[in-house]
Amino acid sequence: MANIIDGKLISTQIKDEVRAEVETLSEKGIQPCLAVVLVGDDPASAVYVRNKKKACEYCGIKSLSYELPDQTTEAELLELIDTLNADPSCHGILVQLPLPKHIDEEKVLLRILPQKDVDGFHPYNVGLLSIGNAVLKSCTPAGCIELIKRSGVDIAGKNCVVVGRSNIVGKPVGMLLMAENGTVTTCHSKTKNMSEICSKADILVAAIGKPKFITADMVKEGAVVIDVGINRQENGKLCGDVDFDSVEKKAGYITPVPGGVGPMTIAMLMKNCLTACKAINNIN
Repeated sequence: MANIIDGKLISTQIKDEVRAEVETLSEKGIQPCLAVVLVGDDPASAVYVRNKKKACEYCGIKSLSYELPDQTTEAELLELIDTLNADPSCHGILVQLPLPKHIDEEKVLLRILPQKDVDGFHPYNVGLLSIGNAVLKSCTPAGCIELIKRSGVDIAGKNCVVVGRSNIVGKPVGMLLMAENGTVTTCHSKTKNMSEICSKADILVAAIGKPKFITADMVKEGAVVIDVGINRQENGKLCGDVDFDSVEKKAGYITPVPGGVGPMTIAMLMKNCLTACKAINNIN
C-alpha cells in the first residue's frame, strides 16, 4: 500500500512558513498585498476567490477583492489592471479564469506586470521558467514539486513521466522536474505506447483531465504518483485522473483527490505573493 501524500498538511506547513515571513516583513512596515479580480458570477470561481481570501487572512497578506459584473467590458478590466500595476502597495494581481466570452483572456493576462503575475502565466515568467530562472512559478506545478520533495523523495536522476501537455500544468511541471534534475518524458493524446512509457516512471504526474485514466497496469511498483486531475463523477463525488483504489496498492507514494494537489495551489499562490512583495521591495 502506498504512502498517502497529505496535501492539506503540506499546504498548511507552507502557509505557516509564509505567515512567519510576513510577520517579519510587518516589523519593517511592509505588508504583502494580493488583488483578486473576479468577473461574472461563475459559482466555482466564486468558491476559489473565497478560499484565496481565507488563505490571505491566515497568512497575514492584505487582500483586495474586485468582484465585477458579467457585463464588464474588456477596456474596463484592462483599466483596472493598469491601476493595480501602478499601485506600489499591491504586489500580486490575479484575474480569476475563466473570463466571460467577450473578454480576451490572453490580452488580460499579458497586461499584468510580470513582477506582479502571481499565477505565473505571463509569457515572460514562462520564459524564465524554461531557462531555469523563474521567480514566480505557476502555482499548481510548483505545488506538485513541493509535494514530492516534502515527502522525502529526491527527484534528481529519476525517470519522470508527465501525462498532459497543457500550458497551465503539463509543460511547466515538466520544466520544474527538469530543473530538479529529473529525466522527463511528456505524454499526450498523440503518444504511442503510453502505458509502456508510464509503467517505467519513477515519478508519474497525471494532468490529462480524464477520470481514472491512469490504471494500476500503467504504474511501476513503488512509483510516486501525483494526481493533478479533478473530475466530478456521475454520483457527484470527485475523482482524479488516477484510478486511486487500484493504483494505491502498487505505488510507493500517491496523492488523493480531493486533498492532494488542490490545497497546494493556493499555498503556492501565497508564497508567490510573498516572493513578489520581497522582489518589489528589494528584500532578499
